[in-house]
Amino acid sequence: MAKKLVIKVTAGADAPERCSQAFTVAAVAVASGVEVSLWLTGESAWFALPGRAAEFELPHAAPLPDLIDSLLAGGRITLCTQCAARRDITEKDVIEGVRIAGAQVFVQEAMTDDTQALVY
Repeated sequence: MAKKLVIKVTAGADAPERCSQAFTVAAVAVASGVEVSLWLTGESAWFALPGRAAEFELPHAAPLPDLIDSLLAGGRITLCTQCAARRDITEKDVIEGVRIAGAQVFVQEAMTDDTQALVY
């Protein structure tokens, strides 16, 4: 069984169920003791900004701010460098604990031994 989980979220409010699934799986994995690295790409990049997750609503889903808090407490959240640049998001703009990194770091994390990668 993989000891690490790397999840890339490509959806945001444009595909709420897919987005919520990614955050939920990541949070459940953290709660289960799995090392988790969640990557925000595409429209999910907006959730790296303070207050944006509170605007997200999906019936019968855990609140996105709660999921993000649990991920920051026990895992890692990374915002894609190019996605951030396309949205004029800088390191000074993001939630404390969110880093900005590029494809090289994603590939390095995803190719590490005992790692499972998922894309939503």
